[in-house]
Amino acid sequence: MLNSATANAVIDHALSLGADFAELFIEKHRTSSIDTLSDHVKSVDSGIDFGIGLRIVFGGKVLYGYTNQTDADTLKRIASSLAARDQRERINQLMSFDFTVPQERHPAKVILSKDAAIDSKVEYLLKADAAARAVSDSITQTRGYCMQREQMIEIFNSEGLHATDTRNYIRAGLTAIASDGAEQATGGWNDGGLLGWELHDTLDPKYTGEEASRQALVNLGAKPCPSGHMPVVIGNGFGGVIFHEACGHLLETTSVAKKASVFHDQMGEMIANPVVNAVDDGTIHNAWGSINIDDEGMDTQRTQLITNGKLTSFLVDRLGSEKTGYARTGSGRRQSYRYAPASRMRNTFIEAGTSELDEMIGSIERGIYASHMGGGSVQPGTGEFNFAVNEGYYVEDGKIQYPVKSATLISTGPAVLKEISMVGKDFALACGMCGSVSGAIPTTVGQPALKVNDILVGGNA
Repeated sequence: MLNSATANAVIDHALSLGADFAELFIEKHRTSSIDTLSDHVKSVDSGIDFGIGLRIVFGGKVLYGYTNQTDADTLKRIASSLAARDQRERINQLMSFDFTVPQERHPAKVILSKDAAIDSKVEYLLKADAAARAVSDSITQTRGYCMQREQMIEIFNSEGLHATDTRNYIRAGLTAIASDGAEQATGGWNDGGLLGWELHDTLDPKYTGEEASRQALVNLGAKPCPSGHMPVVIGNGFGGVIFHEACGHLLETTSVAKKASVFHDQMGEMIANPVVNAVDDGTIHNAWGSINIDDEGMDTQRTQLITNGKLTSFLVDRLGSEKTGYARTGSGRRQSYRYAPASRMRNTFIEAGTSELDEMIGSIERGIYASHMGGGSVQPGTGEFNFAVNEGYYVEDGKIQYPVKSATLISTGPAVLKEISMVGKDFALACGMCGSVSGAIPTTVGQPALKVNDILVGGNA
């Protein structure tokens, strides 16, 4: 996408200004999105974005700018402007570019540059809507979506790296709204991955609609949730959002290097119950949060974060490695050319254990089974969180009694890790979007069902 001679001239110019390191990130990004409202197509949108990000590093100071222009003079002017206050004598020479093509771990077939497959996507969403509203007259409306992206990137840097990659993302889902005339409740289902619209081959619109409606109807008939400290079983899949938000971010060198994480000085120490093993893995075949290379050009990898309760690794980007001394983990990520990269998660999850879900629920005298988690808020640095339960049940004497509504889970990431006593076998992953200093990126969360011995449950019973 960018002429090598131009990249050479721009990066050499940045080094002539005294920079320790310089990098160009070139991106061409296609998008297509479809939204439906019940049995109508609400919108069909598409677009193409192109740009170049220039990162210059002086010691631990990062300077960043971007443009839509590809000529060397414009890029040099940006470099000069960025380095105006830090300019010094040259200390590094540009290394010759060594072009590499990463191993393609995540092949895609029906991609945007070949076929947007609008008719097929609309058909899927409308069938899902019909299935959802056929479940009950109480389902008053649905909202469907299908989002597809094709991101082509190219990276040059002053250490001789020249790499390219193409990433194809797809995600589709449906939200159902149930009403009894006095109250409303919602339920939803979605799936996605790092692949093309061949995802359609694994999607069942009938299941999508019925599952969204099932959850909405459960929530419509739910009772107020009791509150207080109690044991909670957190369901598999998106239940892993708590580990992602309240613990995962604390393991990124974005916070570790600044000592803004409570875990910054606990490498090799027990930070969780010994039943907990946690991983961040960018190599999972066609997973939503997977990549071939990170946004600094490094091959992705599997990173064992916690082993039998012991902290064994952080998530480390290039700058994080320089500041902390830990080896890079292929975790430098960014939303687009408008952002400098930072250490970020990919597919982050708690690994499967040996317990059965029924066994976990059966061990509770009085508590909650949070089968489906929702969003929440987290305090950076401490991992203090407040997460909503999208679908939950009150448990008494080891048996599910009734569904509950308006339940929240309140604690801190470090505290929850130590309160996990049982980890299930029913491992699952779920798609999500993660926001941080380098923008919003696709990430996967996951876990089997697990039991937390003690956590504060907020409710309005």
